[in-house]
Amino acid sequence: MKNIAWKLCAMALLVCFGSLAGAAPPARTLYKWVDAQGVTHYGDSIPPEYASQEQHVINAQGVEINRLDAQKTPEQLAAEDQRKIETEQRENRDRNLLNTYASVQEIERLRDQRLQLITDQIKVTSQFLEVLNGKLKKLRATSMHFKPYDSDPNAQPMPDQIAEDLVRVGNDIRTQEQNLHAKRTEEATMSKEFEGDISRFKELKGIH
Repeated sequence: MKNIAWKLCAMALLVCFGSLAGAAPPARTLYKWVDAQGVTHYGDSIPPEYASQEQHVINAQGVEINRLDAQKTPEQLAAEDQRKIETEQRENRDRNLLNTYASVQEIERLRDQRLQLITDQIKVTSQFLEVLNGKLKKLRATSMHFKPYDSDPNAQPMPDQIAEDLVRVGNDIRTQEQNLHAKRTEEATMSKEFEGDISRFKELKGIH
């Protein structure tokens, strides 16, 4: 019995060692990368200077089992952040449209009210400009009777008050012209924004 037990133990040990001897070696992992000259390389590790580039992990059979994206540049990261901000703004705008208005007609009424306010402001500013231009025309006509505009040797120097009025009215005209330009720009911008809101509202509501 002892001989049989020893034989069984010996056979078990042989089978165990045989299994270990025939076991496949650990799978080898390779990395693939491209250098600055565009040449593809393979190796057990990637050189530090190429660590930020796109990397491909390959098994012993040459099959790609993983891919690591290249590190993004500051410009790419900034572009991604900008896209996220724009997406969030669009989503907020959509929510506001749906929460604020119940119909296209409501948007159109608000548009007409706000545009009418700007139209009235443009009208008032235009009328004021007409008055200022009339004043400037009279001041210029008066100034022609004084030096340096009058060539008569006996002409009197222009009074300080007329000179000051010419400067003041000229400045007022420039200010009102800028206001008028700003209001017309605001009118065009507002009209375009409302047009976009109406179009988007229809899209969200499925209105054709």
